[in-house]
Amino acid sequence: MRSLIAPILLALTASVVRCANFAFEAEQLTDEDIGDFSAIAFGDESTASPVYDGPDCRAYPGTPEWPLAEEWSRLNRSLGGALVRGIPPAAVCYDGPYKDEAACNWLVRNSTFTRFYIDDPVTVFTEWPQGDTCHATLRAQGLNCTQGAFPEYVVNASTVRQIQIAVNFARNRNLRLVIKNTGHDFVGRSSGFGSLSIWTHWLKDFEFLPRYRIGAYRGMAARVGAGIESWEMFAHMDRHNMTALVAGGYTVGAYGGWMAGGGHSALASKYGLGADQPLSIQVVTANGRFVTADLNQNTDLFYALRGGGGSTYGVVTSAIVKAHPPTKILTSSLAFFVGGFNISGSNDTERFWRGFDIYHEFGKKVVDNGGTACYVSRLFGNDGFSFTTDIELPDVSNVTLAKFVQPLLNDLGAAGLTVTNQGPYPATNWMSVGQGQGDTPGNSRFASRLLPRANFEDPDLFKATQLAIRQSIEAGYTFHGIHMKPTEEVAGYPGNNAVNPAFRRTIMHADLFDSSQLRGLSPEAFKETHARLATAMDKWRAVSPGAGAYFNECDVEEPHWQQAFFGSNYPRLLGIKRRRDPWGVFYAPTTVGSDDWVVLTEDDMPTQNGPLCRAGSVGAWGGYRKAR
Repeated sequence: MRSLIAPILLALTASVVRCANFAFEAEQLTDEDIGDFSAIAFGDESTASPVYDGPDCRAYPGTPEWPLAEEWSRLNRSLGGALVRGIPPAAVCYDGPYKDEAACNWLVRNSTFTRFYIDDPVTVFTEWPQGDTCHATLRAQGLNCTQGAFPEYVVNASTVRQIQIAVNFARNRNLRLVIKNTGHDFVGRSSGFGSLSIWTHWLKDFEFLPRYRIGAYRGMAARVGAGIESWEMFAHMDRHNMTALVAGGYTVGAYGGWMAGGGHSALASKYGLGADQPLSIQVVTANGRFVTADLNQNTDLFYALRGGGGSTYGVVTSAIVKAHPPTKILTSSLAFFVGGFNISGSNDTERFWRGFDIYHEFGKKVVDNGGTACYVSRLFGNDGFSFTTDIELPDVSNVTLAKFVQPLLNDLGAAGLTVTNQGPYPATNWMSVGQGQGDTPGNSRFASRLLPRANFEDPDLFKATQLAIRQSIEAGYTFHGIHMKPTEEVAGYPGNNAVNPAFRRTIMHADLFDSSQLRGLSPEAFKETHARLATAMDKWRAVSPGAGAYFNECDVEEPHWQQAFFGSNYPRLLGIKRRRDPWGVFYAPTTVGSDDWVVLTEDDMPTQNGPLCRAGSVGAWGGYRKAR
C-alpha cells in the first residue's frame, strides 16, 4: 500500500507546486467585474477574422475614436486607481503646467545617484526611438517638451486583473498597447505614440522551490515575478544557495524582454541563455485570458515566449525557472594599447592588431569554460587604439584561472605588447553592486552580429573577419565583443525553444557602437550617421552570411531582420503570432508580425513618434510618411 500511496502523494505535491501562482496572479478579471463595461470584455480568436479587418490606424489623441475623459475615468475605477498619466519626467524643465525649477535641477544634477529613472513609469533608457521630445536640461529656453512616443496612459500593474483589463481595453478600443518593465530598450519597443502602456516593473514576488518536477525535470527551481531586476536576484541566490541566470548585476529585468529575446550572461557557456531557463510561464494573452504555458499546455506559447521576442505574444507575469548549484565566477582582466606616450616605433599599430588576432584565437579556448567581454576603441585621435577584456570562468580557483590566462599573456608579450593584467577576482558583473542605482537615459545607437565559430577556425575566414572588425574600429566606432557558446547541449532541458539558431553557432556576440551625438541632428544628418554605421556593419555581414543578430541589442533598421533575429524559426513564430493575436494587439518594432504595421512619422525617422497604421494603408495618410 505504501508503495502505491507515495507516488500518488508525490504526484499531487508536484501538481500543487506547478499550479500555485503568486497572490497577485490570483486576482483575475471576472464577468462580474466586466458587467456592462464592454470595453474591457474578453476577446475570442474564433470570431476574429483570419485577415485583419479593423481600422487602418490605431486611435490616438485628436482622432474621433480616442476614448473620452469619462471612459478613461471609468477604466481607472475598474483598475482600482492604477491608471497613471504618462507625463515625461523632464517636463519639469520646460515652460508649461509641470514646470518646477527645483525639480529640474535635482533631475539633472542628482538623479544619477538614485533609482528615479528606473522607477519612473514612462522612462526608456535610449531616447531617440521615443523621438527625444523631452530631455532633462537646465537650458530649456527656446525648446519644447512634447509627448512624442511617451505613452498617454500607464497601467501600474500590481495584479493580473489589471493587466487583463488593460489588454482588453486596448483591443476593444483600438489603442496602441506597449509593455514596459525596466525601460532598458534600445529600439523603441517600450514606447509608442498615443499608446496605453502596461508597466510590469513592480511584479517582484519570489519563491524558491527546492524540489520541482515537470516533464523530465527534477531539481531546484524558482518562481519569479516578471519585474525582478537582475541585481535583486543575487540576494535570493545567496539566501537559497543557488544560481539563477540573470543579465548580471544590473537593473535589467531578468524575466521580461531579456528572457524573451534570448538573454545572454556571464554563464551563457555553462547554462545557456535566459530563454533556456523557464520551465513554466504565466502570461496574459491577446484575448485577455491568463494562462500557463509549459510542456503540457499552451505549448505553442511556451515555445514562442522562450526566445521568440518580447512584446509579441502576451504579457508575462511570472515564470518558474531552473535553479542551478551555486556558481562562482572569477575574472582576470587585461589591457594593452598603442598611441600617445605608448608609441615606441612605426610598427606599434601592427603590433596592436597582432595582439587583437592572438586574443581572438584564444577566445576559442575561453568559450569552453565561460564567457568574456572586451572592447576596442580609437584612442588619442587617429594614432592610437586600446583593448581591454575581462576573461571570466565559472567554478575555478584563482590559481586555475591564472594558469589558464598565462599562455595568452605570454603570446601577447612575445608580440611586443605591454600588457596590464589584474586578478583573478570575483566577477563584478556577477554580483549586486550599486543597489540598482545610477541609470539615466542616453542616446546611443549600435548594431550587432552573432559571429559563428567557423569565423574563428577557418584561417581565411578568420583573416577576413578580423579585417572587417579592424576597418570598423579604424572608422571611429567602438567594438564590444562577448565570447560565449550557448549551444543546445549546455542549454539543457527542456529545449525546443525559439532562440535564434545563430546563437547556437556563435562564439562571439559583437556590437558596434556609434558615438555620434544624435540629439539635435536633422533627419538628414541622422540618416547619414546610420548609413555610415550600416556600411561598417555590411562588412561584418559579408563575412558571416546566414548568421544573425541579437534581438535585444540590435539596429532597428537591421536588413532582413526576420532572418537576422529569428532565423529559420520565423515562419513557425509567425503562425503562432497570427493564431494567438489575430487583432494585432501586441506590436513592437522588428518583432514577429510587425511588418504588417508601420509607424508614420512626419520626418520619416525610424522612431515610434507617429501613428501606428496597417502597412497597406499608408497612402491614405497625408502629412505623415512611413518610418522604415
